[in-house]
Amino acid sequence: MASLTRTQFIGALIPTVLQVRREGSPILPSVRLAQCILETGGTIHSWYNLGGIKVGSGVPNLYWHGEAVVKGTWEVVNGMQVSMNSAFRAYKSVYHFMKDQDLLFATSRYVRVRAAVTPEQQAVALYVSGYATDPQYPNKIMAIINQYLLKQYDTAFASAPATTLFRSSQTIPILIDGLVAAVGYYDGGTTWVAARKLGEMLGAEIDWVGGKVTVNGKGLDSRLDISTGYVAVRDLAAALNRKAVWEQATQTVTLKSADLP
Repeated sequence: MASLTRTQFIGALIPTVLQVRREGSPILPSVRLAQCILETGGTIHSWYNLGGIKVGSGVPNLYWHGEAVVKGTWEVVNGMQVSMNSAFRAYKSVYHFMKDQDLLFATSRYVRVRAAVTPEQQAVALYVSGYATDPQYPNKIMAIINQYLLKQYDTAFASAPATTLFRSSQTIPILIDGLVAAVGYYDGGTTWVAARKLGEMLGAEIDWVGGKVTVNGKGLDSRLDISTGYVAVRDLAAALNRKAVWEQATQTVTLKSADLP
């Protein structure tokens, strides 16, 4: 992936971090963002493992299908930094990584992490629980949080997009290039998404004409809710020569170029 500044890296991750938090993640957004920066140096690799999760003895699940990459790393052993190669889990997206990481944090080993109520407590709990061997891990996490003012995102997750039409609908993450680009609503067998934000992100001209959302001048079946036009994500994708790929197991939609498998 293209090199990102720290600000760009944080901005790219925020929608995914906030979505998994809304879905019940115990990890504070500030801690998760700081951990991703610390573990990757601010790069989103094509294997999407932003937290240094090793293959270990883990069993494939809904979010990790058994793929791996071998990379150089280091651990602190008996007070000494030791370099080594390790097998790390590889994922289909950053969303899949974070959901798999939450499965790890749901185990008894990480009860302290789940019980923590402040970033400071959670950073210490990660180290005490054995997530990292570096004794400076909590201090490094907090230094990143403070440097980039990440605590502001610990309450932002509550401010999901306002909707009345879809307030009882299941939310569906819409993934592009491994990241949550938008959140759709599953209703009546269709995933509906706010057309303007996602469409303009993909370079389309979005308008509202004659009671319909238009995408580059083409009208689509639409619903209006709180001055926002919603369209079926498959229709929006097709209008932009893309395809919407539904993954039943994880309840996600991935938008791909039409010529990709």
